[in-house]
Amino acid sequence: MFNFDFTDIAIQVIYYLAAILFIFGLKQMSSPKTAAGGVQWAGVGMLLAILVTFLFPNIHNFILIIAAIVIGSVIAWVSGKKVPMTAMPEMIALYNGMGGGAAAAIAAVELFTLVTDSTQTLPMTTFVLAVGGALIGAVSFSGSLCAFIKLRDWLRKAIHFPMQQGVNIIALLAAIACGAAFYTYHTPILFIAFFGISLVYGILMTIPIGGADMPVVIALYNALTGLAVACEGFVLNNMAMIIAGTVVGASGTLLTQLMAKAMNRSISNILFSRFGATGVGEAVVGTMKSMEASDAAMMLNFVQKVVIIPGYGMAVAQAQQKVWELASMLLEKGIDVRFAIHPVAGRMPGHMNVLLAEAGVPYDYIADMSDINNDFASTDVVIVIGANDVVNPSARTDKSSPIYGMPILNADYAKQIFVIKRGKGAGYAGVENTLFYNDKTRMVYGDAKNVMTKMIQTLKEND
Repeated sequence: MFNFDFTDIAIQVIYYLAAILFIFGLKQMSSPKTAAGGVQWAGVGMLLAILVTFLFPNIHNFILIIAAIVIGSVIAWVSGKKVPMTAMPEMIALYNGMGGGAAAAIAAVELFTLVTDSTQTLPMTTFVLAVGGALIGAVSFSGSLCAFIKLRDWLRKAIHFPMQQGVNIIALLAAIACGAAFYTYHTPILFIAFFGISLVYGILMTIPIGGADMPVVIALYNALTGLAVACEGFVLNNMAMIIAGTVVGASGTLLTQLMAKAMNRSISNILFSRFGATGVGEAVVGTMKSMEASDAAMMLNFVQKVVIIPGYGMAVAQAQQKVWELASMLLEKGIDVRFAIHPVAGRMPGHMNVLLAEAGVPYDYIADMSDINNDFASTDVVIVIGANDVVNPSARTDKSSPIYGMPILNADYAKQIFVIKRGKGAGYAGVENTLFYNDKTRMVYGDAKNVMTKMIQTLKEND
C-alpha cells in the first residue's frame, strides 16, 4: 500500500502553482499593454502562497498570522490607493526593503533557535544559506530604507567621509566574521552583532549615493532582495520562495546591468565606488539664450516632427498630464510626436514610462534611446523637460567630464531644441550642459507644469 500525505502534496502543488503565476505575471509585466494584468496574476500567486500556510500541520498561532495578513493588506491597499505616481520611486524602495527585511526576519527566527536551545544544530549548508540570506536581506532592508529617505528629500546630500570605502569593507568583513563565528558559538552577543552590523553596512553602502543614481540602487536592492528570499527558501524547503526569489534576483541583476550600462558604469564600480562622483570637465564657452513659453508654442505651429524628452523635472512638477495634453494637440495638427526615454531618467527604473502611462500616453508613442537616437537629425524640434545629464553632449566629447562615455539622447542633433528648466544650475554630475549653450537651443525657464500650461494656452488661442 502506498502511503500518500495528501496535505503535503497539496502544499507543494499550490506552491508550484503560485510560482508559475509569479513567472507568468513577470512575463506579462514586460509590456506596458499587459503589465496591469501581470500584476494581478502575480497577486493571485502571492495570495495562494499566503493561504497555503494554513495547511502546514505544525502551524498553530493562526490569530497572529491572520492579524499580520490583515494589517499588511490594509497598509498596502491604502498606500496603493493614496500614493501618487510621482511618489512611486519611494514606494518601490520601501517595498524592496520590506522584502529584504522579511527574508532577514525568517533567518533570524531560524538562527535564534540556536541561541535558545544549545543542543540545536543546523547542517552546514542550511546555516550558510540562512546567514547569507540574513546578511543580504538586512543590507537590502536598511539600504532600501535609506534610499527611501533620500528619495523623500529627508536626506538631500550624499554623505562622504575619509576612508569611507575602507570602513565599508571592514563593516562587511565584520558581519561575515560574526556570522561565521555564530556557527560555533551560539551567543546572543554574536547574534545581535551580526544583524546590527549587517544593518549598519546597508546604511553605509547607501549614504554616499546621490538621487540621480537611484535607478541603479533600486535595481540592485531588488536583486539582493530576491537573492535573500531564495536563500531562505532553501532553508525552509519552500519551493515558492526559491523560485520567486530566483526570478526576482535574476531579473533585478539584469536590470542592474542595464542601468549600469546606461550610465557607463561597471557592476564593480557600482558596488565599491562612489556613486555620482563629480568632476570639473572643460569650461563651456557661450551664453544661454532664453525664450518665453508662448514664443516656443508659436514655433510648434510650423514644424512636422517633435520629440519630447522627459526627465526628473517633469516628475517633480507633476507635469505629465500637461505634457500629454500638449502632445495631443500637436498630434491633432498632424505633427509627428514621440517621447524619447533614457534608461536612467528619473529616480527608479522605468520612472518616465510609469509617469507617461499614468498620463494616458499610448505606448506606441514612447521610444527607447536605442530606437530613437538615429532619428534626432531629422527632428524639427526637441523639447527637453527637466532632463539634464542624459542629454549632455559632453558625454561624447569631453574626456575630462565625469559623465564621459555615458550613452545619451542625441538631442543636439535636432534642428531646434527647447529646454524647459527651473534654473541655470548644472545637472547632478556637477558639470555644465553644453546643450544649453548650443546656438540651436532656447531655454524656457520655469516650472514644467506651468510652462506646459502656458504653451497649451497659446496653442489654443492661435488655433
